[in-house]
Amino acid sequence: MDIARLIAARDPADIVTCPTGATVRQAVQLLAERRIGALPVTSAGQVAGIFSERDVLYRIAAEGEACLDREVGEVMTSPPITIAPETSFIEALALMTRRRIRHLPVMRGPAMVGFISIGDIVKARIDEISAEAEHMRQYIQTA
Repeated sequence: MDIARLIAARDPADIVTCPTGATVRQAVQLLAERRIGALPVTSAGQVAGIFSERDVLYRIAAEGEACLDREVGEVMTSPPITIAPETSFIEALALMTRRRIRHLPVMRGPAMVGFISIGDIVKARIDEISAEAEHMRQYIQTA
């Protein structure tokens, strides 16, 4: 299965983003309110980076509370690692594992068409395996 199927029912307009000029404090508030672990950071309508819980943790460890008043564009992970909708689940999981990341913007050319987490992929893969197992049970019962 590919990522396009995973994001097919999602509206790209529903992706929670943050501008590069927002403060870390504002971005952290957004993460907390939405109960999410990361968000794409945008500049001039393009994905400029990813801001995650890890970015906050590393900055607080290095700078203390003062980092909360910095701009997200200064502390985000950039450039963002992205994938295309045609990427398979296995390729996406391998990339996430290799790069030690948990979120990926899904890009079609310069446009972000989705934003996925490793949890999204794992859940979809489990659903896929469960459906395959059910088909096998049905086949065995009717054979």
